[in-house]
Amino acid sequence: MNSQHPGRRNVLKAGGLAGLAAVGLSAGPAGAAPAPGTDGPRVVDLGPAVSQFSLMSGVLVGDTVYIGSRNIEPVQIIAVHLPTKKVVARTELTNGHSVQALAADDSGRYLYAGILQKTSGDRPNLFRWDLTAPDRPAEPLGHIADRDVRALSVAPDGVLYAVGGGSSTAPALWEYDPATGVVRNAGIPDPRVTLARAVAASRTHAFFGAGTTFNGGGDTSRAALYAYDRSARTFTSITPKEMLNDPSIRDLAVFGDRLAVSSAGSTEDAKIALLDLNAPSSYRVATSIGKVAKSFAQIGDTVYCANESGLLAYRPSGNTITPVPHDGPELGEIWGVDSHAGALVVTSAHGFVARIDPAGKAADITDLHRAGAPRAAQTAMGIAAGGGHVYVGGNATIARHTPGRNQVVNLRAPGEAKDCVVVDRVLYTGQYNSQGIWRHDPRTGGTGRACSFPAEQNRPLDVTRDHDNGLVLVGVQCDTEGGGALWTYDPRTGRSRHFRDPIDASQCVRGVASRDGVAFLGGDNTTATGPRATVVAFDPVAGRELWRIDPRQTAGTAALVVRGRHLYGLSRKGGLFVVDIPRRTLIHRADITPVSNGFAALVTNRGVVYGASSTTVFRFHPRTFAPSVVVPAVNGSWYSDAHLANDEHGHLYTLRGRNLVRITDRPRY
Repeated sequence: MNSQHPGRRNVLKAGGLAGLAAVGLSAGPAGAAPAPGTDGPRVVDLGPAVSQFSLMSGVLVGDTVYIGSRNIEPVQIIAVHLPTKKVVARTELTNGHSVQALAADDSGRYLYAGILQKTSGDRPNLFRWDLTAPDRPAEPLGHIADRDVRALSVAPDGVLYAVGGGSSTAPALWEYDPATGVVRNAGIPDPRVTLARAVAASRTHAFFGAGTTFNGGGDTSRAALYAYDRSARTFTSITPKEMLNDPSIRDLAVFGDRLAVSSAGSTEDAKIALLDLNAPSSYRVATSIGKVAKSFAQIGDTVYCANESGLLAYRPSGNTITPVPHDGPELGEIWGVDSHAGALVVTSAHGFVARIDPAGKAADITDLHRAGAPRAAQTAMGIAAGGGHVYVGGNATIARHTPGRNQVVNLRAPGEAKDCVVVDRVLYTGQYNSQGIWRHDPRTGGTGRACSFPAEQNRPLDVTRDHDNGLVLVGVQCDTEGGGALWTYDPRTGRSRHFRDPIDASQCVRGVASRDGVAFLGGDNTTATGPRATVVAFDPVAGRELWRIDPRQTAGTAALVVRGRHLYGLSRKGGLFVVDIPRRTLIHRADITPVSNGFAALVTNRGVVYGASSTTVFRFHPRTFAPSVVVPAVNGSWYSDAHLANDEHGHLYTLRGRNLVRITDRPRY
């Protein structure tokens, strides 16, 4: 764990938001009076919500590891010299929020980088850093029309190939020739795939690996592997038949005359194959350990890769896959595996590089912060408060703030705490990707997994507490298979259960609320057709539906919360709806897009329902349901959904920019 101490807190007074009265929302003029019916909210800045050097890629060039940042500003690449364990160079990129793709040419002179970005456009998403002149900034090369660059590979002749996705069209194979300086679309091999995450290049071919990673189900594609003939400019499908039912091709690498291929697992474990480049239909497939197999490296005849939390060794002679034990710390999510002088060099999301001897088990660790990696505020995820602490989820970490001591401690946790709740002073989190529920007890310092669930139920969205049944409830999305699930966990007994598709096969469970032992589940359909925003009343003990209602929304649920007899809900297009629970009747609908349009959060605090969007903190009148602005222009830097939490003292917590803020509001209704 790493400790940090935020600087002097800024105490702010929040005013109203101008212009809302014209659309029926109550607010004072900008910068003037607080929201009606209040003494004025008090906002205290608690400093960066999550601060670290968050990373998303790593590649070894010589004896230096180059590491791409994730969700911090500015987006950057650092060079960590392993012999001295020091950061010896750094470059900033002019666009993007994360660097997922890195690849070096065979000469070791040029390092290519591909970035992830929020929106498509003409801004560059391909960059090149001249490692012979590391003091010069990386240069933008241009852009591929796919929004995000997910993987890069440099052919022996220096031509770069890139793949990605995130745009409205199917992902293409892209080619950059340094001789001409032109980025060229080499073609879309499969119009049904939604994301390409793997590419490898040889002298004669480029290999394109894709499938469905997000928003699966229905008629979305599965794993697809194509060989692109660089001379003829044609694609040929070479997907191993054993991988056809897997969601996607996860990674590719060329080793001599063989192509290493891995699939992403879901309902089955991932698979690994070695294809003969001269006869791609000649191969052997082995079932891996876990749902992830990525970042190939080779030592001798053994091929190594990473799964969810460690290293695996694939031995083609026996077609076997085994874990690689070592004496170092848990590796967590791995973003790079390379071989060097008989050892494996592993880049861990926990903020270190490990040099591991696969034969002798010894592990030499280079801590990135000690090496000089810059710590910065990152975009944040789930928030929970209670027991004197406030918790904020980040990548591979959970920041535990103790405002009374002006202290922040980073807790290691794999993946991402998408949402969380405090129950009897213990933190419970829903951990993406396929990590289940984790717990942290600040009294003992212990952090670990509380329970696991089927891996295809991979993305927790909302975590809440069922006071009557003593349960932790988690709404879940199944990225690759479609639909969702409800998880339940009893902290007293350790018993966990899961209920697949409690709304229907198309809707995930994005919102969860509870009253009198009944769970209310809000649906969200990520596909273009079918029902959305359905609300289901569900008995989490008996595991059965009690009743359902259509709240008549044009978009899926963003959040749910209960106040008294009323269930409040927000849609992802700024719709408010209120259901009278005993009467099972929809009693109110309104358009609140001036304060909420997109993902949002709701909590009941001091007897009033509060909401937070990416721009605004607001609350609803308990009788008229009219919204009022509490804090305008928070503009929280969220990695995914906006979040709002409250503690037992009635304080609210959310983000303003990348900082955690505490809001004290005492409405007079």
